[in-house]
Amino acid sequence: MPLPLPHPALLATDPELAALVGAEERLQADTLRLIPSENYVSAAVLEASGTVLQNKYSEGYAGRRYYEGQQNIDQVERLAVARAKSLFGVDHANVQPYSGSPANLAVYLAFAQPGDTVMGMALPMGGHLTHGWGVSATGTWFRGVQYGVRHDTGLIDFDQVRNLALTERPKVIFCGGTALPRTIDFAAFAEIAREVGAVLVADVAHIAGLVAGGAHPSPVPHVDVVSTTTHKTLRGPRGAMLMSREEHAKAIDKAVFPGLQGGPHNQTTAAIAVALHEAARPSFRDYAHSVVANAKALAAELLARGFDLVSGGTDNHLILIDLTSKDVPGKIAAKALDRAGIVVNYNTVPFDPRKPFDPSGIRIGTPSLTSRGLGVEHMAAVAEWIDRGVAAAAKGDEGALAAIRAEVSDLMAAYPAPGLAA
Repeated sequence: MPLPLPHPALLATDPELAALVGAEERLQADTLRLIPSENYVSAAVLEASGTVLQNKYSEGYAGRRYYEGQQNIDQVERLAVARAKSLFGVDHANVQPYSGSPANLAVYLAFAQPGDTVMGMALPMGGHLTHGWGVSATGTWFRGVQYGVRHDTGLIDFDQVRNLALTERPKVIFCGGTALPRTIDFAAFAEIAREVGAVLVADVAHIAGLVAGGAHPSPVPHVDVVSTTTHKTLRGPRGAMLMSREEHAKAIDKAVFPGLQGGPHNQTTAAIAVALHEAARPSFRDYAHSVVANAKALAAELLARGFDLVSGGTDNHLILIDLTSKDVPGKIAAKALDRAGIVVNYNTVPFDPRKPFDPSGIRIGTPSLTSRGLGVEHMAAVAEWIDRGVAAAAKGDEGALAAIRAEVSDLMAAYPAPGLAA
C-alpha cells in the first residue's frame, strides 16, 4: 500500500499528534468507507486547507472588511463566490458559514423570529437536527413541526406536508435531510411553500455534488435559499455555503456576518474554491453519475441477498437498510462491520421501534468508494461482505469478520485513496 503523505514539521514538533494523523491516514486508506456523508478530498484541496491563509483575520465581506491587508483574501473569496454562482446557477452565494448547522441557523436568523413556526422533516424519518428538531437550538428557539414519510412506500408524504403547512403556517420550510435515498421533489415543496407564503430552503448538504454533476435535479429554480456543506459528495473541505435569489442576498449575508460569525476561515474558503473548480470539470460529472450508478447497483445486490431497504432502493448516493429481518440491531451490525474494515453508521429507520442510540438500521453510501475508482463491477463483492458481516454480527463470529477484513484490505490496496497516496 502506498505510504501516506509525510508531515515532517508536525512529526518534529509533536510526534504524538503526528502518529495519530498517520494512523488515521492508514485507516482511511485501508478500509471501505461507506458512510454517505464522508468522502476523500484531492491533494489540492488538502493543500489549500493548510496554506498561510490560516494567518489572516478578515471580518466582513470582500471590499468591505474591518481589517486591512485583505488584497489577496478578497480575491480568494470572490473567486469562491463566482465559482459557486457559476456551478449552481444561483444569483448569490455566501461561502463564509463555518459548517452546515451554522449555515442553517443563519437561515432562521434571516427569515424568522424566536417562537415562529418552522417546518422540516422529522429526524427519525430522515431529516436533520437543524430542521426544527426538539433537541436542537432550532427546535428550542422556534416552534418546530415535522413531516415524515408514508408507511407503505417510505417516500415523503406530500399530503401530510401540505396539510401540516396549511394548518401550522410555518415561516420557513426545509426540504432535504440526512437519510433520504430518493430524489427530492423540489417543485412539489415549492408549490406548498407558495400556498402558505413560507420561505423554502433546500438543504442539499448530502447531494450537492450530485446536483453540481447533474446526477440529481437542482433545487435552484424552485427554492428561495439553498444550504449546503462543502464536503460530502462535493468533495471539498469541512465548510458550508448559502445560496439564494438576489432578493434574499442582504438578509443572508447579514445573518452570517455579523449575525452569527466573526471572521471567515480563509484557508477553508480557498479549499472551497478549489473544490468548486474541480466540480466544474467534466470528470466530476462522470464521478457524480458513477456515485449514483454504484449506489443503485449496490442496492440491487443487497435486495438480492434479502436485505430490506427503506423505500425499496435508492435514486442517489445513499442506502438505508432496515436490519429487523436479519435479527441484529443496527448498532451491533455497524460495530461488527467496522471490525471487518467496512465503515458504516447505525441509523434509525422510519417508524423505528428502537431507540435512536440503538436503532434498527444502518446507513451506507457510495461517494468514498467511487472516489477511489470502484465501479458497479465491485458492488457484488461489497454486498457480499456486508451480508457476511451482518451474519457474523448476529452470530458473534469474529473469525468471519477477520476474514472479511483481509479481503477488504486487499481490494483497497489496489485502489489508492485520493489525497493519501504518496
